[in-house]
Amino acid sequence: MLWMHGLLVLGAIVSTFPFYWMLVVATNDAGAVFHVPPLLTLSDQLFANFERALERSEFFQALGNSVFVSGTVTLSVVFFCTLAGYAFAKYSFPLKRLLFALVLGTLFVPTQLSVLPTYVIMAELQWIDTFRALIVPAMVNAFGIFWMRQYISAAVHPELIEAGRIDGCGHFRIFRTIAVPVITPAMATLGILTFMNTWNDFFWPLVVLKDKSRYTIQIALQQLFTTRDGLDYGMIMAATFAATLPLLLVFLLLSRWFIAGLTSGAIKS
Repeated sequence: MLWMHGLLVLGAIVSTFPFYWMLVVATNDAGAVFHVPPLLTLSDQLFANFERALERSEFFQALGNSVFVSGTVTLSVVFFCTLAGYAFAKYSFPLKRLLFALVLGTLFVPTQLSVLPTYVIMAELQWIDTFRALIVPAMVNAFGIFWMRQYISAAVHPELIEAGRIDGCGHFRIFRTIAVPVITPAMATLGILTFMNTWNDFFWPLVVLKDKSRYTIQIALQQLFTTRDGLDYGMIMAATFAATLPLLLVFLLLSRWFIAGLTSGAIKS
């Protein structure tokens, strides 16, 4: 077992080293990235580098835009995908298998193929350069429905639903009071993945957003690369480090709920 723990520790070190290297570069001057041998110690230039990033871009405004868009999309995806997954897992209705097959079929369509038709739809709705163009197309996705359907099928026992119906509960009350406490781990996992994917999305916001006041954080970071004086890696890494903190916060919060959901259950032995 000792060698297994050693491998786990080694894997943790390898996984966290890029983040540590980003922090090292962010706390040193612009030439630290070219230093030979590579620097591995932190310095005191973090706030100075970050101040230069604030001068070059509307960082906090872009950060707030990303928080709003990513948070709205995450809540929407978790809500609608959980409802759809619950319906596919626990209800019988006409064309159920066909509809679920169509949902799965959309997973095989490359994302790039949907960019042009989605842009045309957003233009017809006059949503270009608005947050609606970022939020509405992403409010539900096939992976989320598939993920929740698979989890609910195994986690929510039919006996619990029947007990709720005997007690006089309606469909939504059964879902809210019986299913949701059991499937919290799956909802937390879907929330983490959705928030990260939306937060890191660069291409679609770049396509539909024109006004700098609506830029998301990824576009704001990209602006730091447009310079004639050479790339200031300390400034770039300082801004990147600050943009990563909300992701870490969301992960820590949802991870706590994830662990709490694993240690609780609907049926007590």
